[in-house]
Amino acid sequence: MALRGIDLVKTYPGKPPVRALDGLSLEVAAGTVFGLLGPNGAGKSTTVKILTTLSRPDSGTAEVAGIDVARRPEQVRRAIGLVSQKSSSDPMATGRENLVLAGRLQGMSGRDARRRAGELLERFRLAEAGDRLARTYSGGMARKLDVAIGLMHRPAVLFLDEPTTGLDPEARAEMWAEIERVASGEATGEQTTVLLTTHYLEEADRLAARLAIVDHGRVVLEGPPDELKSALRGDRVHVELAEKRDAGRAAPLLGKLDGLSYPTVEGASLIARADHGAAMVPAVLAALDDAGVPVASVTVARPSLDDVYLSHVGRTFKEDDK
Repeated sequence: MALRGIDLVKTYPGKPPVRALDGLSLEVAAGTVFGLLGPNGAGKSTTVKILTTLSRPDSGTAEVAGIDVARRPEQVRRAIGLVSQKSSSDPMATGRENLVLAGRLQGMSGRDARRRAGELLERFRLAEAGDRLARTYSGGMARKLDVAIGLMHRPAVLFLDEPTTGLDPEARAEMWAEIERVASGEATGEQTTVLLTTHYLEEADRLAARLAIVDHGRVVLEGPPDELKSALRGDRVHVELAEKRDAGRAAPLLGKLDGLSYPTVEGASLIARADHGAAMVPAVLAALDDAGVPVASVTVARPSLDDVYLSHVGRTFKEDDK
């Protein structure tokens, strides 16, 4: 296993103390992309901090690339790359200079660092911009440079913390393609294990071979995205009301319909599940029309990761992402 955490516990002092991790365990196979999902405060950041030696657990054990995090933190730092939410590059240095500096800090010789920097600039399609100041890079180019910096010393494991936050859809799609190439070894010449934290469910669905949902300091669900979605029976029925104020009285009405689960309210939306969603639409519309509740739209869809999240956490991902 490239990553292993067993019964990790971490409590931060306060009144009352905050138990960030409450026996969290996870395993990540080498050469895969593993997604870590969960609401703010669920324990994702604390987990990453422990695995990257930035924090120590109160109890439990963790290993990265077979190295004990607590006993040999220096060795772990040589084995990992970390791309945080905030850019790690120097805006007043060129892309090439940023890469060479990162390599030198990891103990590479000047010659090796320059060669490696050239390779990564080519592979991330930044060669033409390599001798421009990083502050002139677009958002997508800057994030590519951040990932390249994290890969300079050929880490066994790359930690990506919200790698596409703030990017436009086109730049986000480009970054997804780069992450897939990194994990496969196509981009760098060596297969890399990637631990991805993200606030985009479609990102986890697209990139992660496996994912874990974390809530209240524990892993509440883990598995391949397709298997997790397939485990949910039925369809999602999404009712968008014309007026948000009607949601409170509309939910009990739909909750009384046979074959429809009690809906979750999210603003002006009501979200429920049904074995045969399309067949429930006439009954849904009739119940709301009889009560004088105007409806903007009704959609029926197969289970998504948001449905998985709702099923196991009790809230939609959108609600937790606010």
